[in-house]
Amino acid sequence: MAFEFITVENKDHLTVITLNRPEAMNAISPLVSAELSSAFNEFSDDPDAWVSIVTGAGDRAFSAGNDLKWQVQHGGEAVSKQTAKIKGGFGGITLRHDCFKPIIAAVNGFALGGGFEVALACDIIIAADHASFGFPEPRVGMIAGAMGVHRLPRHIPYHLAMGMLLSSKRISADEAQSFGLVNDVVPIAELLSTAENWANEIMMGAPLAIQASKEAALKGLAYPLDEVPRLFPIQESMYASEDFIEGPKAFAEKRPPQWKGR
Repeated sequence: MAFEFITVENKDHLTVITLNRPEAMNAISPLVSAELSSAFNEFSDDPDAWVSIVTGAGDRAFSAGNDLKWQVQHGGEAVSKQTAKIKGGFGGITLRHDCFKPIIAAVNGFALGGGFEVALACDIIIAADHASFGFPEPRVGMIAGAMGVHRLPRHIPYHLAMGMLLSSKRISADEAQSFGLVNDVVPIAELLSTAENWANEIMMGAPLAIQASKEAALKGLAYPLDEVPRLFPIQESMYASEDFIEGPKAFAEKRPPQWKGR
């Protein structure tokens, strides 16, 4: 599928999705969200795609968030209506609760507003050392409504989260790592290679086992610990898969496993 605002590169089992509007700080309009949604749909539906990396073009911004110029031109109601039609909501990912394949954010600069929300919707965040994070929405009369107001207090202590949400204070990549929001902070030149290294580490595990781990972790958050020892659908698929046989067999034969993802 041809895209205007993003690029998609498939490398073996890895899908790299890049916001490609560096002249607009990779801002996200409903048109961009629609393209991102299509890319995530394809990634989610492709059995040969095991891990995705999301990043931005250039070295200034991962994404400055909602495209306010588009909103001024078309109106806030148009933004809401258009985004509501998009699977996954803003950025094609912030309301996507049915994809259990790992998604890595490679944050190459500012991750502000909706850009921060896209990063928070990912499973792992790698940040360039000059990157920064924040929610400036209150200063333009809005809130971080693409799940930012809900995800941030779940990821970091309440008072730290509220300090960011209420003051619009930005934090550096190092601060984000100290808060537990970021997995690695690296020079911009090493950003994508570091993200790919994480992807390769993940892909050493069986794809269905990785997906079952993500599904169980996410869905289990909604239950008390004494209720979570239950099978989720993808775990049943994992137990019935060829890889469930291959893993122990490869271990016994002292060789690397040959995963099929089925």
